[in-house]
Amino acid sequence: MAETIRAVCPHDCPDTCSMLVTVEDGRAIRMAGDPDHPFTRGFLCTKVAKYLERTYHEGRLLYPQIRVGAKGEGTFRRATWDEALSLIAERLHGVINSEHGPQAILRYSYAGTMGLIHGDGMAERFFNRIGASKLARTICASAGVEALNLTYGTRMGTDPESIGESKLILLWGTNTLTSNPHLWPFIRKAKANGARVICIDPLRTRTADSSDEHIAIRPGTDAALALGIAHVLFRDGLFDRQYLDEMTTGWEKLRDRALNDYAPERVAAICRIPVDTIEHLATRYGTLRPTFIRLNYGLQRHAGGGTAVRAISILPAITGAWNDVGGGMQLSSSGTFGLNTAAIERADFLPPGTRTINMSRLGEALLDINDPRVKAIVVYNSNPASVAPDRERVLAGFRRDDLFTVVLEHFQTDTADYADVLLPATTQLEHDDLHKAYGHLYVMYNRRAIEPLGEALPNAEIFRRLAAKMELDAPELQESDETLMRQALTGSAAASAHITLDELRERSYMRLDLPTPHLPFQRGSHVPTPSGRIEIDSPAVAALGLDGVPEYIPPYESEERAPELAKRFPLALISPPAHSFLNSTFVNVASLRRSAGKPTLEIHADDARSRSIESGQRVSIFNDRGRFTAEAVISDRVRPGVVSAPSVWWGKLTDGTNANQTTSEALTDLGAGATFYDNLVQVSVLSAEC
Repeated sequence: MAETIRAVCPHDCPDTCSMLVTVEDGRAIRMAGDPDHPFTRGFLCTKVAKYLERTYHEGRLLYPQIRVGAKGEGTFRRATWDEALSLIAERLHGVINSEHGPQAILRYSYAGTMGLIHGDGMAERFFNRIGASKLARTICASAGVEALNLTYGTRMGTDPESIGESKLILLWGTNTLTSNPHLWPFIRKAKANGARVICIDPLRTRTADSSDEHIAIRPGTDAALALGIAHVLFRDGLFDRQYLDEMTTGWEKLRDRALNDYAPERVAAICRIPVDTIEHLATRYGTLRPTFIRLNYGLQRHAGGGTAVRAISILPAITGAWNDVGGGMQLSSSGTFGLNTAAIERADFLPPGTRTINMSRLGEALLDINDPRVKAIVVYNSNPASVAPDRERVLAGFRRDDLFTVVLEHFQTDTADYADVLLPATTQLEHDDLHKAYGHLYVMYNRRAIEPLGEALPNAEIFRRLAAKMELDAPELQESDETLMRQALTGSAAASAHITLDELRERSYMRLDLPTPHLPFQRGSHVPTPSGRIEIDSPAVAALGLDGVPEYIPPYESEERAPELAKRFPLALISPPAHSFLNSTFVNVASLRRSAGKPTLEIHADDARSRSIESGQRVSIFNDRGRFTAEAVISDRVRPGVVSAPSVWWGKLTDGTNANQTTSEALTDLGAGATFYDNLVQVSVLSAEC
């Protein structure tokens, strides 16, 4: 008899969907979006709709394995859990008790699952207890996160369920139909009510096609455009003086900077868009109400990414749009939840002075840092051999004979090929977990739908067993998943204090205890910054050596900052997720890989003509860091001077390369984040001998 289980999508997406899993005779046979969930509304994205194909994939890792071939060769033998964990415990103890000490052990993870328990819950406890190096998880969102924390004191935004009331929607640096599709029904509602939707993106994406207008901005110039809009707002009196006086600090300094330095003519030259486009955009933003801006993380992946997010996020404060239902801005709602993650991660276990390694500089960490040298790395919920910047250096680090590598995975990824010990982890259908979202306001409970396949174990259980094998006597390292969930819900902030685990299990999802709609920065509300106001002029930013008031910071690799480099490598490469992939997840799912086709490079006809490139030809994309290959697609969907390589392909499923052969380890101005889209390249036809 069939049973329906309510589950939660675990992937790194703001939608955090509620899923209905149909199980018959112990096997999941169907998945669908939950029609009752107010944000999921009954559908799943292209990728997660194939989750059963991924769960029952013939390549699933089902047993522990130990390497028998060369690193990178991907040759293993089957082992028992006891043998594999004994080997790991012996090697980690060896590092801890050597002259290198416990900080020579590096944890490496990101958002392979967003679950609080099997993401970084028990794993953080384990690594903190043994004194391993901390990891700055900067590869995706840290610049924008830091920007909002410094400006607003938290990561909150417009209630997404209210944006059907908006009259102007700016989709800024977001391909919503690919990376946030469950927001689109609310956008459709706004459009039906007469709203205008404008997409600001260097690429003409699916989202741009479905918008009323597309502004093809030059990559990395978003702060200049925001300041140009501010210029028009202040020049033409389209600002809310009462809101600015009551709710912000330093707005006069921003006004003076925008009026003096960011006239539309200058901004047009920086962004390479018409002056009239800036004038019309700003005028509409200042005269229509409500206005809503949806930011996403792509626009922060360049030198001035954090400042760009600050500049854009301040626009609704200039006009007072935060006062309106359906007005304001959203990058992330994650700060709204206030769950007690500190209780489950236990940073208090860490010895004082423990170092932090930035995950966006993994190549540097494995090759250059010697105080102490990284001697062991444990990778879970990530595939750094595909996704980390400057891939050639990352792979060189993983090839080190003196580096002991453990990988927890579902599949034999690029990273898994370099493992000394490879451990099979469960998928979302095979364990329970607790979830918050960063695109809506519901706490969610994932209920296990099927028994684990083979000998796969949940991440938290793997770290419990490893702690026992290492004879770590801390009782906190043996606490159950249920105990961790209750701890996360105990002592949480007021918005989530009413949520109990028992009720959440029964209902599957519960909205935070907030007004409907939630207006987080309405006039008169508390802003959790040191000043109690939105800090347009931020002393904390100034303390970092930056200007306290937002300004345009050119990309590292640009004509403004590196003219000689720009002559050698004149094309700006961006590598957004392919529609069928989520970063490197789903790349090995056959139906989705067929849909994606093959690695491609979109290039404008003008740039192709000057390089004698024809559509369908194999091309080499290169700079001083490395090169990769793709099939040329000549298209007006990219502006001249920009090329796009939808990503992130596993190297082992292509010719051994991907776009990250060319990306750098340079970091953003705020949050020390990755700068994937601050990347100049050259493109040429691939010669026959290659």
